Amino acid sequence: MSVKIRLARRGRRKLALYDVVIADARSPRDGRFIEKIGTYNPNVNPAFININEEKALDWIMKGAQPTDTARAILSERGVMFKKHLQVGVNKGAITQGNADKKFDEWFQNKEKQNQEALNKLTEANNKVAKTKFEAEKKINETRAAAIIKRKQDAEAALAAEITDAGVAASEKELTEEAEEAISDKKTAEKANAEAPEASKTEAAAPQEVKVEEVKAASPAETKESDKGPAAPEALK
Repeated sequence: MSVKIRLARRGRRKLALYDVVIADARSPRDGRFIEKIGTYNPNVNPAFININEEKALDWIMKGAQPTDTARAILSERGVMFKKHLQVGVNKGAITQGNADKKFDEWFQNKEKQNQEALNKLTEANNKVAKTKFEAEKKINETRAAAIIKRKQDAEAALAAEITDAGVAASEKELTEEAEEAISDKKTAEKANAEAPEASKTEAAAPQEVKVEEVKAASPAETKESDKGPAAPEALK
């Protein structure tokens, strides 16, 4: 029986997750499998790999053949390099201690490389986030400036409207005052025009009365007044 180490798909559409399984080469991709030895999630950066390295190495030493994707995953975790060292130990070309030492050095170097790559990725993500934040900040400032400008324009329009209303009211008051002054002036002119005629009438009336009084006075009263005052009754 030919055994393969391959991926079995699971998860939802456009968000696939994979199981690393040991399966018969004749079985369908997502069909029956012999054993599950790990998981693989390519939806994150860097991709998440969780492998039972001892079981993977054991199956590889038994002759299981990984697919291309599975081989890349096992190489990333050092399983393929450990298999190479173990073959050398089995052939007597290298001792187990030297093989373990070489693997530890390789693993530390790999972890360092992964950490550097992760730092670069984090720095790039932070740069992108900062750029995005600055762009959003600029947009927000532009929007705030536009809102303030619209508010100022509205306040200016309201002030202009109030000023125009005040000017119109003032002009109306001035017009009314001018019309009232003109009316008062006309009334005064009319009164002044009528006043001389009344004064002339009043001045002519007393003269006529005096003439009449003079005419009405009797001659007897005139004679008595010429004689002088009357004598008191006691002297009589």
